[in-house]
Amino acid sequence: MVAYKTILVHLDRMDRAVNRVRIAINLAKEEDACLVGLSMVGVSTQAFYDARIYEKDPALASHLGFLEDRARKYAEDFIEEVHVSGHFSYEARVVDGEANHGVSIQARYSDLVVIGRVNLEEEAPLVQPDFPEFVVIHAGRPVLIIPPGYQKETVGSKVLVAWNASAEARRAVTDAIPILRRAEVVEVAMFNADVEPEMRDQNSVSDFAVFLARHGVNVTIFEPQQARHIGQALLDMAEKRGSDLLVLGGYGQTRFRQFLLGGVTRTILGETEVPVLMSH
Repeated sequence: MVAYKTILVHLDRMDRAVNRVRIAINLAKEEDACLVGLSMVGVSTQAFYDARIYEKDPALASHLGFLEDRARKYAEDFIEEVHVSGHFSYEARVVDGEANHGVSIQARYSDLVVIGRVNLEEEAPLVQPDFPEFVVIHAGRPVLIIPPGYQKETVGSKVLVAWNASAEARRAVTDAIPILRRAEVVEVAMFNADVEPEMRDQNSVSDFAVFLARHGVNVTIFEPQQARHIGQALLDMAEKRGSDLLVLGGYGQTRFRQFLLGGVTRTILGETEVPVLMSH
């Protein structure tokens, strides 16, 4: 049975991360999971310490100290938020290094990763512009991406699933089952089915519905639609349907990188105002 027993949430300044953290806390409560708050220092301070560069540059030493203190503050804020919520199965980690690789590595020991969507208009962002894409590609775990400024403290009451019968889509849906089971509404959108190889099996849609029903998930499947820009069509549909979670998969390694740089995923991760659960 699919379950989330370890949930990892990426930490940064609490005024930006508070609802991301609260969403992760509520998911951890629902799943009786351990919640791990991960605060990345931002650079590999160990490399500077090993080379003793900081001994020759007091300004660098001061900056490294600032980065470490800031990361510890994020972890302390996380602990305070968890205590207020009454959820006691948690761990706070301060980890040396930058977010892309650090979160991806820590994610490998988790069942679900919760991160924020990058706000490209933010001054002095703490992560690289490709942070969500990088984590989705390299973590090997389902990644829940929360848009900046998202106000709700829960996700998954009304879910929109992007379905094309591919292995990647099946992986994303399977990874989302703990959330789908509790959803009030699960709706399935299909675009350009005539050019999707896996959709040529006439039983693929009915088999998909039966598969989810056996997990206690009842779905409403919309008729296939045509769209030139699938990413924008999904976002428009999610807004129209009042969805609070979008579930979709990605392509294989080579195609997926190209897909991220110029296709559906880039549109969604760059523009979505709805949380997105992705798997790769």
